[in-house]
Amino acid sequence: MQNQDFIALEKKLLDKEERLSAEKELLEKEEKAVSKQKDLYRKKLEEASGLTLDEARKELLKELEDYLSHEIARIIKERTNEAMQTADKKAQEILIDSMRHGALNYIAEYTVSIIKIQDEEIKGRIIGKEGRNIRVFEQATGVDVDLDEEGIIRISSFDQIRREIARRCLEKLIKDTRIQPFRIEEIVEQTKKEVEKVLFEEGQNLASEAGVYNIPPELLSILGRFKFRTSYGQNLVVHTLEETKIGVHIAHEIGADANIVKLGCLFHDIGKVVEGEGSHVKLGVELLKKFNIPQPIIDCVAQHHEDAPFSSVESVIVHIADSISGARPGARFEDYEDYVKRLTEMETIAKKYEGVQDAYAFEAGRELRVIIDPGTLDDSQTVLVAQKIKDEISKASLAIPGEVKITAIREFRATISESS
Repeated sequence: MQNQDFIALEKKLLDKEERLSAEKELLEKEEKAVSKQKDLYRKKLEEASGLTLDEARKELLKELEDYLSHEIARIIKERTNEAMQTADKKAQEILIDSMRHGALNYIAEYTVSIIKIQDEEIKGRIIGKEGRNIRVFEQATGVDVDLDEEGIIRISSFDQIRREIARRCLEKLIKDTRIQPFRIEEIVEQTKKEVEKVLFEEGQNLASEAGVYNIPPELLSILGRFKFRTSYGQNLVVHTLEETKIGVHIAHEIGADANIVKLGCLFHDIGKVVEGEGSHVKLGVELLKKFNIPQPIIDCVAQHHEDAPFSSVESVIVHIADSISGARPGARFEDYEDYVKRLTEMETIAKKYEGVQDAYAFEAGRELRVIIDPGTLDDSQTVLVAQKIKDEISKASLAIPGEVKITAIREFRATISESS
């Protein structure tokens, strides 16, 4: 019984194996038929499209790439517009914050210095007999002195260094009480030397306030002249400190070299207090080269008015900071700059004539006092030179409406000393 069951089971397995073999063979035949049909369709597709399989693949990839390129471009444009909006807002924040950092407490004088006095008798001593003392004082210092207001002496001059010298001299004379012509001239000479020291100290103060150290002493003295110089009515110390603080803040915000910006801002207008021919940019560059200042700093000075193409982001920052400080409301008065230029030109015209020792413009150009060397010109020659100066000033259109008064002063002195 068991053998019969075993034989029956074996027969079933054999039958099943035969069926599987037959099905496998059928599947292989169908697979070959499908593959053949696939090749046929591919061939027909290639014939219809005129492309091989590789060419079709490349064409498909190209179409996909074009689609993605347009999509990427769209995304980039959206992000760019978003970035620009954000950048404009950020730039505004940086500039506003920079201007806030540039605010100063420094107050500058312009054309008038005031000395308060307790005793009105001092004015009589200052005037002297027949006005001799005040005349010598004004000639020696090149300023105009107003004694009309009670308790106040006003010293006026468009040249602030002259005015500072005169102010210091007058304060010394008032304390000294020996107000005499020779004493006045002696004090003026002493004070001129003192003011040179003052210029050095003012240069140190300016550099220290700007956060710059180890500057050559000669450059510090030149920087000290900023205290007594204006640009379109804006005091150069005020302008330089404002610009430096603004520039350094911008440099920190955008990751530029703050040290280069700091020195570029400090020196950018140094040519305005240097004598020579050419623009203040040219004079400043030449001066800094003499002191071997690094080229990136010189470039900032050379390019701050765009006289040359910008060579660095630091140069651009110095230019921007200069513009912000100069363009802010109330910073500058162009009329004042024209006023100073006109009076300086009047003095220059007078000084070029032989026999003229010095010349000082007063009363906003209404009067020009000319100091004559008595050993070079006589009285008649002095009158002739004064007329020539007046004519040249009129031709140059430097005189204000009305007549300009030329006062030529020719004074002969003899000093005899006896040695014991």
